[in-house]
Amino acid sequence: MPQKLNEIIKKSAFEIKPGRYIYAKVANFPDPKKHFMIAKDAEEITVVTKEKNLRELNLMEKNKDFYTLIALNVSIPFYSVGFLAAVSGAIAKAKMDILIISTYSKDYILVREDYRGKTKKILRALGLTEKNKI
Repeated sequence: MPQKLNEIIKKSAFEIKPGRYIYAKVANFPDPKKHFMIAKDAEEITVVTKEKNLRELNLMEKNKDFYTLIALNVSIPFYSVGFLAAVSGAIAKAKMDILIISTYSKDYILVREDYRGKTKKILRALGLTEKNKI
């Protein structure tokens, strides 16, 4: 890992958000205030939401697994070449799936709920600091 990337990672933090999350494909646009994220493209509407909101969705499909949502607070947003590659590569090396969501100011990863503990260890081993310990 290049030295600059190491410095960026050591100044970055992660935070595990409470709740169980699902990925779902819905038929229409739900109330956005209740959900973590809604993405719409020409072919579908995808919702990432907490388990408790599932019954309010007009589901077409949903992923069978529940996920843990982890916020990645990058010390230098937009200018951290290789940051997501380092995180996703370390998780992939451990043979775990990952879903990535990027917003304007943060990156988020979703890992299967049963991978939560392993993911925390991987992020700490990379050098990220855990913000709120759950």
